[in-house]
This record gives sequence, C-alpha cells and structure tokens, in this order.
Amino acid sequence: MTAVVPNAAAATASTSGVRAAARIVARDDGRGGTTLPVLEGEGPLAPRRTRGSGAEAHVLLVGAMSGPLGGDRFTVDARVGSGARLRIGSAAATLALPGQAPGEARYDVRLTVADGGELHWLPEQLISARASDLRVTTRVDLAPTARLVLREEQVLGRAGERPGRLTSRLTVRVGGRSVLDQELCCGPGAPAGWDGPAVLAGHRAVGQLVVVRPEFARAPVAARMLGEGAVLVPLAGPAALVSAVAPDALLLRRLLDEAVAALGPATAREPAPDLR
Repeated sequence: MTAVVPNAAAATASTSGVRAAARIVARDDGRGGTTLPVLEGEGPLAPRRTRGSGAEAHVLLVGAMSGPLGGDRFTVDARVGSGARLRIGSAAATLALPGQAPGEARYDVRLTVADGGELHWLPEQLISARASDLRVTTRVDLAPTARLVLREEQVLGRAGERPGRLTSRLTVRVGGRSVLDQELCCGPGAPAGWDGPAVLAGHRAVGQLVVVRPEFARAPVAARMLGEGAVLVPLAGPAALVSAVAPDALLLRRLLDEAVAALGPATAREPAPDLR
C-alpha cells in the first residue's frame, strides 16, 4: 500500500463518512500530444501526472488516506477529448475496510471518451477486507470511434482472511448503445451461489478486461478460452470482453496480460497496450 500525508481540508468528512472527488480532463494539444487542463482531487483521491509516452498522457491516482471505509463516497470523473490519449493507473491497491460510520461505502467511476480519443483505465487491484461493505460503479460512455482498454481486478480478502461484501457494476456504452452491463456481488449477504461453480468456483480473485476498437465492428473477435480460468467473448458493437478468475491476484494479472497478447496489436497507429 502507499501512504502519503492527507490533505484533510480538501475532502468533506462527517459522521457518515468522507466525501471526495477527482476530476481529470485530457485534450489534444494540437502538436501531437495530450494536455491535462483539469487535474484535481480531494483528500483520499490525489491524481498526479507522470511521464507520458509519445502522444499519451499518464496519470496516477495516489491514495492519500485509508479507505474507502464504511459510509465513504468517492467519485472519479475522467474525460478524454477528441484526438487525446490518456492512461490512468493507481500507485497501489485500493483496500476496502470497515469503518465507524454505518452503511456501505461507494466508489463511483465515470469515464467519457470523445471520437478519436483513447483511454486506458488500469487501476491496481481492489481488495475487499473482512467486514467491509463496498459498492463500486463504473460507467463508460464512448463516442463511435473512441478507443478503450479497461481492466478491473477484485481480490476477496487479504491472505488467510474472509472477504467483506463487494458489489461491482460495470456499464459500457458506445455511441449511446449499451455493449456491456454486468453486476457481480460477492461476500457475506450476497445472493446464494456467488462462490459456486457457476460464478467464482472457490476462487478469490476475479477480473475483467474490456477492449473497444472501431475495427472490432467489422471483424469481431472469436469467442474462446484463454487457458484455465479465462474466456474471451465478443460484445455487441466494436468491443470484446475477457472474464477471468484465479486463486490469487498474481495469477489473475497474468491471465489478463495474456489476454492482451491474444488480442494482438490494436492498429498501426496504436501499439498493443502494456498492462504490466
């Protein structure tokens, strides 16, 4: 985990938890690069620009406080303009913990990409600690010719620990049309069967990789298994989904890295995304 001194004045704290938001806006600078006219965060959410590569700007989300804890409300809003290229990662895993405030914690992510824009959303793992209760909602809105690489990884419990309750919903829309809308609920209080053979089958790490490329509309990927524990399927429109389960976070990351290699280079303009 990463620990830095929090800016306590930036976030709103109350007996019902912490409220914090981060905003990132990326635009084409007109010179073959990407500028970040908006890069701001509060308390636990501290976005920092790092060294980019070529036309792509890089941003890391640094956790400035523990959490999310019970009752917390975190929001990340990232917008990529036409022709801009942005990669967002995180400096460390996110650890969901129980808190003194009642109720579930919420972590909402809103990603918007304009025509010709490209976004790689590649946070580190989300770990659901014992007795925590977290709802994560990720909503992606893409213009028809936008590009996306999105990776999500959830780990149920730390080493030797039972998980908390984790509900994760992922929605992806391209040109106003839904290509993916799925929800997974795990841990105590989740609907029966979440740990059974039809869902996690006893595994404690689960993840998905969503890749959107305009060329997939003309030549959809073929559905196939990717080793043991992962499957690649085409989605409606220019998108593909990889779903994976594994005994631990290390093997899950390996499966998703292999999935990227299986999809091959995106275009002559864009090299295959490096998720390591």
